[in-house]
Amino acid sequence: MHHGDACCAASVDKAKSQQGHPLILERIPEDLGGNCPSALLGRLRKHCSCPPQKIKSKVLGFIPILKWLPRYQLRDWILGDAMSGLIVGILLVPQSIAYSLLAGQDPIYGLYTSFFASIIYTLLGTSKHISVGIFGVLCLLVGQVVERELGLAGYLTEGMSNNGSVTNNNTASETCDKSCYAITVGATVTFTAGVYQVLMGIFQVGFVSIYLSGSLLGGFATGASLTILTSQVKYLLGLKIRRPQGWFTLFKTWYSLLSNLGNTNLCDLVTSLVCLLLLLPSKELNDRFKAKLKAPIPFELFVVIVATLASHYGGFKANYGSDVAGEIPTGFLPPQLPAWSLIPNVALDAFSIAVVGFAITVSLSEMFAKKHGYRVDANQEMYAIGFCNILPSFFRCFTTSAALTKTLVKESTGCQTQISGLVTAVVLLLVLLVIAPLFYSLQKCVLAVIIVVNLRGALRKFAEVPQMWRANRVDAAVWLITMATSALVNTELGLLVGVLVSAFCVLGRTQRAQALELGRAFDRDHYEVLAAYRGLQSHPGVAVFRYPAPIYYANQSLFKNSLYRRAGLDPVREKMRRVKFEKKMKRLNANAERESVSREDGEGTTEVTLVPDRDEPLRSLVLDCSAVLFVDSAGVNALMEVRKDYAELGVELVLAQCNTSVLDALRRGGYVTEKQEGDDGLIFFTIADAVRHAKHALVLNGDYNGKI
Repeated sequence: MHHGDACCAASVDKAKSQQGHPLILERIPEDLGGNCPSALLGRLRKHCSCPPQKIKSKVLGFIPILKWLPRYQLRDWILGDAMSGLIVGILLVPQSIAYSLLAGQDPIYGLYTSFFASIIYTLLGTSKHISVGIFGVLCLLVGQVVERELGLAGYLTEGMSNNGSVTNNNTASETCDKSCYAITVGATVTFTAGVYQVLMGIFQVGFVSIYLSGSLLGGFATGASLTILTSQVKYLLGLKIRRPQGWFTLFKTWYSLLSNLGNTNLCDLVTSLVCLLLLLPSKELNDRFKAKLKAPIPFELFVVIVATLASHYGGFKANYGSDVAGEIPTGFLPPQLPAWSLIPNVALDAFSIAVVGFAITVSLSEMFAKKHGYRVDANQEMYAIGFCNILPSFFRCFTTSAALTKTLVKESTGCQTQISGLVTAVVLLLVLLVIAPLFYSLQKCVLAVIIVVNLRGALRKFAEVPQMWRANRVDAAVWLITMATSALVNTELGLLVGVLVSAFCVLGRTQRAQALELGRAFDRDHYEVLAAYRGLQSHPGVAVFRYPAPIYYANQSLFKNSLYRRAGLDPVREKMRRVKFEKKMKRLNANAERESVSREDGEGTTEVTLVPDRDEPLRSLVLDCSAVLFVDSAGVNALMEVRKDYAELGVELVLAQCNTSVLDALRRGGYVTEKQEGDDGLIFFTIADAVRHAKHALVLNGDYNGKI
């Protein structure tokens, strides 16, 4: 190219850039190689083939311990892992026994649950710091299902035999006492929840956790904590009353408690008060000096040991009628299958348990992974927590997930990898094989005190409500509604209501979106909201607007109304006013002073009157679509209607900064064709290009005399 030709080409490019050109994009087609069947066959072979490297990658991905264990730094990490595993194991002993009470099971099953979950998560989990085992909210949910099924099976009726056994058709007509049937129900719920979680992992739906916001989970946990607290009061008082079923259990429980207050066991009441007076200050001391302490002092274990000795040598069960933990066998029971006939009864409950367990686990694992600078796989976490439920369910365990309190302890005591979970399992194994029977005389009221004391963190959230309200009223409203529904109405319903309220809040934000007029910065092609910044310039005859929300079926009418109102020119109202004006002119046959605009209708030029609410007549409208995440068919139709309505008034609609999904939707919806996109589609890369195009059109029409 000669020097003169280059200069000429540069001048043409400069002129084109000043005028502004429509967005011309050619989407990359999928290369089928000319021969469609053979290309498809090649793709099938590629995706279905299993080379050794791919198999190895899949195995290592499914069993992460095979990937990180060979790189384990024994000298640097073993001390921290051993210390954290030992301390968490010591804390888990009394808590596992206590939370068995909440789940409606015998104490031994809580120890089983924590033992198996610790081992399985070490093999399959991707988080180095979370502690997987019993969790109060899940124990509550399992306990509610167990209590309901016990009632339906007749174990809680007046005609029950003295040893609590009935012949139950749901368990292959085997004679099974209340405790046996309770763990059968719990294991079946656990198995079903685990299957749900593994299926979610297979179908790669780990992303569902993002729909459970922190405010939703916090409100749900706090509401469930109120229900847990209420359910433990009967043990604190030594009352033997049934757990109410259905909705409004909080009110039903308190009514039963107040009605039976005269039957309070004084021995249990005194023991509960003494344990509370010991544990509450000691837990506060642990929290206050946790930065100075290398490990939290296991006051719970000390209280359990002292209370067990006092109950045993004081004969609290024989002399005062105190309810005690009872016989805790050593070793392991042989595995058994879940009760398949119970799965339809508990399927819905198991789904909510699966979602809560997974959401808690993923949120905690991601939080600690971010803090320590590594990544976790949400879908692998789904597999891990799913198998932490499926496999232990054959050994009479109940549902597990990560638990915040024990995870904090684990992290603060020097945990480095998942090996600490194996150390925890060794501690629990020692208890299961040797120490468990020694807890025979432990009063249930002591276990209830341990549960109540561990609810302090969730109940403290009430003090943070004013701060939450000031920070974000929508999140605070979600928290309050979820908490109130979970506590006062029904625990599972609270989770559903929280999800619906969160969804409606998101939907409401798109309904409240308003078109915002933009102005240009004085010294650069940058556009911002006119009402938010000083010194921005608008363009005579050209209005630039941004719509900060998707345009879809639910808000397409609101989008049009907002745009018309902010533009100061409503085409529908203007057309109605024009028709009335023309009728009036024909009737009066008189000339009046008016502002005119020309409209070509194929037969000539008709003079009409426009009275826009702007200083300058509107000739072009630029819509910034950078904040429009998606457009559905109703949204495309709305844009076509806006373009048509304004075109009838001689106003041109121009789009700018559309993302590829919006462009695809516009093409599929018929707003623009591939041919029109580079010619008459009027879609631009930037707002500046769109404005330059609008100004150039004004110059060509003789409506603009300023500098382009």
